[in-house]
Amino acid sequence: MLKPLSGIRVLELGQLIAGPFAAKMLGEFGAEVIKIEPPKTGDPLRKWRLLHDDTSVWWEVQSRNKQSVTLDLRQAEGQDVIRKLVKTADVLIENFRPGTLEGWGLGWDTLRAINPGLIMLQVSGYGQTGPYRDRPGFGVVGEAMGGLRHLSGEPGRPPVRVGVSIGDSLSALHGVIGVLLALRHREQNGGQGQTIDVALYESVFNMMESLLPEYSVFNAVRQPSGSALPGITPSNAYLCADGKYALIAGNGDSIFKRLMTVIGRLDMAENAEYAHNNGRAQHAQAIDTAIGIWTKTHTLDEVLAALHDARIPAGRIYDIADICADPHYQARDMILDSQLDDGTPVKLPGIVPKLSDTPGEVRRKAPRLGQDTEAVLSALGIDAATQENWKQRGII
Repeated sequence: MLKPLSGIRVLELGQLIAGPFAAKMLGEFGAEVIKIEPPKTGDPLRKWRLLHDDTSVWWEVQSRNKQSVTLDLRQAEGQDVIRKLVKTADVLIENFRPGTLEGWGLGWDTLRAINPGLIMLQVSGYGQTGPYRDRPGFGVVGEAMGGLRHLSGEPGRPPVRVGVSIGDSLSALHGVIGVLLALRHREQNGGQGQTIDVALYESVFNMMESLLPEYSVFNAVRQPSGSALPGITPSNAYLCADGKYALIAGNGDSIFKRLMTVIGRLDMAENAEYAHNNGRAQHAQAIDTAIGIWTKTHTLDEVLAALHDARIPAGRIYDIADICADPHYQARDMILDSQLDDGTPVKLPGIVPKLSDTPGEVRRKAPRLGQDTEAVLSALGIDAATQENWKQRGII
């Protein structure tokens, strides 16, 4: 059966995380992805984090199902190749600073004239408009401007960052949503393409739940709260007898009653003031203290066994070793076995979301730098002599 995006050609001009992550997801569900990389150096992600044979193992995740074509987009010949590729492309993804493509003669107006059905996803720190549009912006800046960094950490201590580039990944997810919406719009409106403007800080801000309305109505500026979830009680990390922490989310009304019964606090279970979250939130410290007293008398495994039996959401804090050993991850194909080019075994994350009839798949491994340059250029009618000349001049 065809995948949902079979027949869709994606041209990826982005680097590092946000744009390439979006293209990765599209590729997993059937899109043909042609990734453009600078000659010699390639995408900087090839050198990020831990390297094996001089290439990041992260690359195996971010670039699976992609073809690699090397092109120097600063040179006229490279720009001309992009214009040729755009003729048959459905989607172009870029995450350069706004104005970069225009400087290369590859702006939206130019590309749309070549292919009116083109959909262009543009991911940047601050968006394509506004007073900050020309500032360079990485995910960490977007996370701070979007409000996430201020909430991360313990009260009274410096804010901390999430241990992954969550701002970039959130932007990629918003970009994928935008591409799918634009593809649907194109079907309904005579094949007309459009641009999708995704800003890193806006993607983070979109996740900030009640932050803005609470400020506008109550002048409330939410502060860091560690492992607790302010205004939603109880939801916290609780120390157990073996020094490990249990994450317990007993904030549903009926769940709260079951939790209090398990820990032997029937007085709290039957207290009318604690019947609903708004009442419990006013007594979060007392409730957390009661739960903490109970967890400190049991090991983490004992705590989780009792809470699972009572149908109370609870869990342990996983590191990557825990993830690899967990049978649920295995049962849902969330850890895939693969190999690096030299045969070294490597485990890679599975594919989400999970579609029942047309699930995503890994059709090909992440490419070597320029692995597909000759094939793609030849298909465009660029002969071997020209390609050799371009190699000598550093264009490919």
